[in-house]
Amino acid sequence: MAASGLPGTAHAYQAPGSHFPQPGLFPPHSITIDTQTRDLLTYIFSPPDPSAATGQANGSAHPRVGSSPSPSAYAEWGALAHRLNEENFRIEFALDLVEVFFQIVHTRLPLLNPAQFRTRLHYSLYSTGSQNGGTSPSTPTGSAVAQQQRTRNSNSPLGGQSAQQRPLHPALVATVIAWGAKFSEHPLFIADRHRNSGQSHFAKVLINRARDLAEDMKVHRIPNADHVVIALLIEPLQSQSLEDNAGFHGFWLGSAIRLLLDLQINHKSVMSNIEDPEARGTMIFAWWMACLADAYRSVYYRRKPMLDDDDYDIDFYTVGPVPPDIIESHAPQPSPREQLEFLVRHPSTARKPFHGVVQPLTDGRALYTQGYYRAAHALARIARQMSRQLWRPATESDGIPIEVLANFMTLLNEWRDEHLQHVGVPTNFEAEWDFVSAVTACASDATYHIMWIILFNALDDFGIREVNDVTRAGTPETMLPQHAQIEERKRKVMTEALHGATRIAGLAGVLATNGYLRLDCAVMHVSCIQAGMLLARLGRPEVSNCITGLEQYSYAYEECADQAAEMKRVYSLALAGEMELNHMASVVPRPGSNTEGSSNAMNVDQPVVFGGFGQ
Repeated sequence: MAASGLPGTAHAYQAPGSHFPQPGLFPPHSITIDTQTRDLLTYIFSPPDPSAATGQANGSAHPRVGSSPSPSAYAEWGALAHRLNEENFRIEFALDLVEVFFQIVHTRLPLLNPAQFRTRLHYSLYSTGSQNGGTSPSTPTGSAVAQQQRTRNSNSPLGGQSAQQRPLHPALVATVIAWGAKFSEHPLFIADRHRNSGQSHFAKVLINRARDLAEDMKVHRIPNADHVVIALLIEPLQSQSLEDNAGFHGFWLGSAIRLLLDLQINHKSVMSNIEDPEARGTMIFAWWMACLADAYRSVYYRRKPMLDDDDYDIDFYTVGPVPPDIIESHAPQPSPREQLEFLVRHPSTARKPFHGVVQPLTDGRALYTQGYYRAAHALARIARQMSRQLWRPATESDGIPIEVLANFMTLLNEWRDEHLQHVGVPTNFEAEWDFVSAVTACASDATYHIMWIILFNALDDFGIREVNDVTRAGTPETMLPQHAQIEERKRKVMTEALHGATRIAGLAGVLATNGYLRLDCAVMHVSCIQAGMLLARLGRPEVSNCITGLEQYSYAYEECADQAAEMKRVYSLALAGEMELNHMASVVPRPGSNTEGSSNAMNVDQPVVFGGFGQ
């Protein structure tokens, strides 16, 4: 789908909060933009819907704000959930979940300004009324605050309010809290998991309520900077299984892309005219996050990408470089995204020791300085080409033309030679690497190798067109003049795919050994599944690392437990001689054989300990 976004036909960039939906335009619902944050917490922490059999099917009873449920109504969520009926506890609990978000999720998805978000949240919680729900004489009411927000001053993009005083979007607060709940080890969630066979029903309810709230507030329809961020945060928050109809797989990513195009963020001229550096940095990061996710999702899940290569002309980071003396001094630090842009443009500073308060993204700056985004974008462009050639009805019915296959192999080899050594996992791990550095490098490494696995699967499913043509005509494929060359290319793809799968299994083993996949927001999820399923189909013992990784993932993503169980089933069948292979069967080694495919794979038996995370 080509981008529209032509000047004069789309919305100009709007600062956060400028296009909030107004009350009275939606179906009856408790939460509007006028709702105070403390009342928002009352809603999202309200008891499960008694009409749902497990308390988590829809997760939203839509209680009236201000109602006071009985403690027994929370029994479905464990022994401590009744404390959610206490306002002071709700506030402390929400702040705890926000901190979990910034410690775990924000390091991978840095779409928010942590200091600004915390300040605005504290202001909205403690400056809009007393703890019992009333208002003090000196404190504006919720409607007054909303009116201030809607009152614009032509001389101030914040409408006369400081950044700290602007109310946070209710759906953004709900989404951040839901993310925190996904990884939290608060005693309330421990009790909930203990009651519900290791899974948190409460966390799933919070996810559903955040999504429901975003839908009710038209986040997916109204172009606004806040709405872009909310949509991008909701997408990986949900179930990652295509079979899960409640996951709305890809919907929020597509919504974010449409909002970005409506705001013309794909135009360099528009982006460069956003005066606020923080707002500009957020939108640029949001664009590249959506752009890369769209490309990779298309090749992973056999869909056409929404974006084309010529749908945008913006640079990776349209901000001025940050002088070295600012970064190395005690002067006020630029935003993480501006630091990242400086380091990308000036890689010679990457290896300098880092002192002071750790900033998001700069934890893993040594990786990014080698051109992480440029490498990721180059691979994303290859992924788009693969999606457009492989996932179409003609390819499925006729097969993959040999010249198309040869082109993809060349592109992947060229990308490997130019980028992998800079953004992948080095031969020797650095002991000082932290969580962000480790997961980022492993994810970059795995993203390249998964392309060969995808190519292998496509060849196995569709075959080579030239071979299919002769076999359908009743002629043995060995009579094809280029039969030997075709078999050699198939063998090369098999070798690269097997090497990639064992490599990913090794990376998953390293991350799982350190407990990182339990804290990962689905960055390595697809890689574990694709690599694990190939290894399982081939009867390779390295599949155990992928199974362990998915089982660790299941703490936050319940569907991973089922995927691990399916992997075990396929592996058992392969060991029994029931290999599920089609067009690639002629070049696949039998289970137990030693092949070239794993000769350069990581040593998966040697544990590696990364430092610097929560220790």
